Amino acid sequence: MTDRFAEIRPVLQTYFDALYTCDVTLLAQVFHPRAVYATADETPPLIRSMEEYFPVVEKRISPMSRNEARRDVIDSIDLAGDNTAMARVRCRINAHDFTDFLTLIREDGQWRIMSKVFAMTERKEAR
Repeated sequence: MTDRFAEIRPVLQTYFDALYTCDVTLLAQVFHPRAVYATADETPPLIRSMEEYFPVVEKRISPMSRNEARRDVIDSIDLAGDNTAMARVRCRINAHDFTDFLTLIREDGQWRIMSKVFAMTERKEAR
């Protein structure tokens, strides 16, 4: 099982890098093409496909271009067998802190994010 953690961590690092740089090419490497993006922080809950999510990221002003400090944290990785995992991660994007629950599947030896369900809070110092 330890090897699975070692396989998943680089996927999560690429995920963080993609969000920091707003690089959809990197996002496409870590997300399964049929992955789901969702939050209940909006009413009704926001649910997007990757085809809907990637253009939003692409239009965003990247935290890197603003020279913002990174805050990428992997809180936990839970494994459920050889091909299924869930990661709880946190990161900053512009004025918001995100807590993401990422489910991952391993297909053809490659780990990919199958769903991203997140909560977002505005940072007090950003107001």
